[in-house]
Amino acid sequence: MTKKVRRKAQTQSAELQNQDETQCLAETVHTESSSDADVDPVSNTPSKPSPSEAYVDRKAGPLNNDRSGAKSSDSAGLLRWRNWWTRAFTTLLMVTTFAGILYAGHLAVVLLVVVIQTLVFREVIGIAYGLAKKNRLPWFRALNWYLLGSTNYFLYGESIIHYFKKTVIVDEFLLPLASYHRFISFMLYCIGFVLFVVNLKPDYKFQLSMFAWTHMTLLLVVFTSHFTINNIFEGLFWFILPVSLVICNDVMAYIFGFFFGRTPLIRLSPKKTWEGFLGALVCTFIFAFFFSGYLAQFPYLRCPIPSSLGGATAFHPETVACNNIVFLPVEQPLTPMLSRFLGGLFMREIKTVAVAPVQYHSMFLAGFASLIAPFGGFFASGVKRAFQLKDYSDLIPGHGGVTDRMDCQLLMGFFANMYIQAFVGNAGMEVGQILQMILEYLTSSQQVELYQRLGDYLDRQGLLQP
Repeated sequence: MTKKVRRKAQTQSAELQNQDETQCLAETVHTESSSDADVDPVSNTPSKPSPSEAYVDRKAGPLNNDRSGAKSSDSAGLLRWRNWWTRAFTTLLMVTTFAGILYAGHLAVVLLVVVIQTLVFREVIGIAYGLAKKNRLPWFRALNWYLLGSTNYFLYGESIIHYFKKTVIVDEFLLPLASYHRFISFMLYCIGFVLFVVNLKPDYKFQLSMFAWTHMTLLLVVFTSHFTINNIFEGLFWFILPVSLVICNDVMAYIFGFFFGRTPLIRLSPKKTWEGFLGALVCTFIFAFFFSGYLAQFPYLRCPIPSSLGGATAFHPETVACNNIVFLPVEQPLTPMLSRFLGGLFMREIKTVAVAPVQYHSMFLAGFASLIAPFGGFFASGVKRAFQLKDYSDLIPGHGGVTDRMDCQLLMGFFANMYIQAFVGNAGMEVGQILQMILEYLTSSQQVELYQRLGDYLDRQGLLQP
């Protein structure tokens, strides 16, 4: 009996010793793995690895960590280059499509701008629609599209009346619409305003903020794209050049930033760098000078849209006569040093070069495209960060949404139109403007008298065919 008790006591003592050794070994393993573990950036405490991670760390050691770091670096590099090729392919596809639409004529380009404007409006309003749906706002989406339609009716009506007077004013159906266009547009807006007030719910502050969001979108998207359409009516040159300058600046900023970017430019857009910004600035100025001179050679691009609402295309350029001197090249003398340099470069004597005034105007457009227009993109980035969005949508692979590509273009088109009206402008008065003045300021009897006297004058000059 005594022997059995003694054996039992020895067995229990051995078990206790084994448990102590196991506990010490576990504590040692935990201490080693904790020293190699990642530190939680929030609590500043080491995170606990799983048993499998501790096993791998003990077995593989530092060599395995180096390999895993190299693999993650390689995968990041592959992902970066994959995004590069995706972005390049979609850019080439968009440029090709854009060129094809340009060949289709002015009205096809106008339709393109309207489609882009609608897609941008849809993406921006879609941000607020999620909040409105959560708060169960009635008729929110329908009211937004109604306001878009009434705003486009006003803006495009103004453009049609201005650029197509000869067609609109003499048409029996269009003349009343043109005469009371602004009144009709205002009443259409009032209908939308009344519908909004009628549907107000107790949460007034939120609904008013959504109403303000809609008007901000109309102002920054629809009104600015309206000026882009006016640029098309002034001549495709004034549409192609500003758009191309923004594209050039964007592409060059991406290329220089991709290969040389080290210094962040602005906090709103971490991927933008000073190297990309400055490299794109220089390239945009060079591109603007030579590309504007190239475009100025084609009457189809530099002449305004035909006032007959006809379908002029690149293959049938039924454009009106345009003699704007800004497109006519002028011989400029070169300095002796520059003349010797160019003569040695082209192996012939060069004392003058032909430069059109529009090439100097393009320098101001290039400066705006490089220095101011990018802030339209920064503003769009600020909106995305406010709502925690990566892109406005995923419609364009490698680029995001339409808004992600058009944010700078809207501001650029607005500036281009203001610059044209202030410093370029087509001199002289058109037939449509005179006809509009006659119909507005002369009575019926005075119009008949003017017709008879003008007929007599043309007949005496031999300009009327019998």
